[in-house]
Amino acid sequence: MRASVALAALSLGAFLFVTVETLPIGLLASMAGDLGVSESSVGLLVTAYGFVVVVATLPLTRLTASWPRRRLLVVLLAVFVVSTALSALAAGYPSLLAARIAIAVSQSVFWAVVTPAAAGLFPRHLRGRALSMVFAGSSTAPLVGVPLGTWVGQQSNWRVPFLALALLGVAVLLVVMLLVPETPRGESDADRGTAPDAGRYRMLVVASALAVAGAFAAFTYIDPFLTRVSGFDPSALGPILLLRGLAGLAGVVVAGLVVGRWGWQSLLAATALQVVALGAQFAFGTEQITAVVTTAVAGFALSSMAAILGARVLEVAPGSTDMASAGTSTAFNVGITGGALLGSALLAGAGARAPALAGAALTVLAVAAVLAEPRLSTASRSRPASAPAA
Repeated sequence: MRASVALAALSLGAFLFVTVETLPIGLLASMAGDLGVSESSVGLLVTAYGFVVVVATLPLTRLTASWPRRRLLVVLLAVFVVSTALSALAAGYPSLLAARIAIAVSQSVFWAVVTPAAAGLFPRHLRGRALSMVFAGSSTAPLVGVPLGTWVGQQSNWRVPFLALALLGVAVLLVVMLLVPETPRGESDADRGTAPDAGRYRMLVVASALAVAGAFAAFTYIDPFLTRVSGFDPSALGPILLLRGLAGLAGVVVAGLVVGRWGWQSLLAATALQVVALGAQFAFGTEQITAVVTTAVAGFALSSMAAILGARVLEVAPGSTDMASAGTSTAFNVGITGGALLGSALLAGAGARAPALAGAALTVLAVAAVLAEPRLSTASRSRPASAPAA
């Protein structure tokens, strides 16, 4: 029971970080009006946040590598609480931007340590399911956290949802402080890969960056695709994206059930499924039912890939799982940024269908990287040739 409550707190922490990161998107107009800046300036609050996460993850994870994990999580959550409260109280745009950067710094390390922290709460055979709970928290954020925060902000003031998130952060901080065990670094088997393999880990990083770039090249511009290519009325976007979010949650649950037994195979299947979904979206997206189904299947594939990646890192990490998680987290965020930029360029130059095709093409490269992973195993070179472990 103690471990389950601690896991729920870590999942809620993931939910809070992702919600705070993207909440300004839903409150763009009200924040811009209150702060006296343009809507594009408010949008930069999200862009700058993501940039800080990409730049800070690896060096800060290395810097804090010797910290006991519970103490580090408490510090990170304390920074989240204080900085989110300061966001709600910000007198102007510069102070809000500074508070957002502080949250981003704490998030960059949080994603590196939360995976091994959650895994260390449970025996090895339950870790896939435990990690799926953490990723369920992050997947629920765009499905519940951002829409609910947007509604609360519209009914009151944009500052209210940020204050509410800070208060929830206090609850998470207290549970982590009381229930997460203070295990010194290196003493838990979750601190090291169960089958360390530098070659497979490198290909995992490459595959994650390519697959996420493919996903976000298409998803970032799903609005113009659905309205211009599929012919949907803008009022239909909300229900379609809700369906995608629910499919994403289902993907996390399925990943937790299968990754413990079929780690490499499940990643290959999820990545291949994204190729099929985005390829079908490009080819047959003029049919509305096909557009809806492929949007949902793409959400299922992306969320399941994210959960599987977390578990795979615990297997093949060549050094500490914290640093390995930091590497894949950085790759994930590079993929988000790169995919969105590519999609933007294609949307302007080649039209609304092009991002889906580019997403499928990038994901084909990710499938190739996953297929190459066993062949590039460095561990297999020191043992007789045989089919590599999944």
